[in-house]
Amino acid sequence: MLKLILRILLALFFVFAGINHFQRTGFYLRMMPPYVPWHLAMVQSSGVAEVALGVLLLIPAASRIAAWGLIALLIAVFPANLQMALHPDTFPEFSPRALWLRLPLQAVLIAWAWWSTGKNRRVADARGSRAMTSL
Repeated sequence: MLKLILRILLALFFVFAGINHFQRTGFYLRMMPPYVPWHLAMVQSSGVAEVALGVLLLIPAASRIAAWGLIALLIAVFPANLQMALHPDTFPEFSPRALWLRLPLQAVLIAWAWWSTGKNRRVADARGSRAMTSL
């Protein structure tokens, strides 16, 4: 039951974060490193991905692929979080310390996404084992 509640919380976190990309687009545009092309398109597509993957995380049959998608997305957006920490003057609403403390949060979210679908991995492994023994 705890795992289900935590998976729902993770899903809601990403759905709301994705929606926030459209409500506070300017904030996300400030995060974009200069070497990344198409800033607006990247902000919008990452927002859509967060919403879609958050919703898919709630569907048991799709939760494992959604978790891997979230892991990939978290890795892909890490440069934007690093950009924030390296340029705190661009984000006066946060302390520089808070910006640096945000970086390990990515690892926590990656671990949470991976852990949240652990039951699904065990079920799939058990099904695969049963299929192999019946051959």
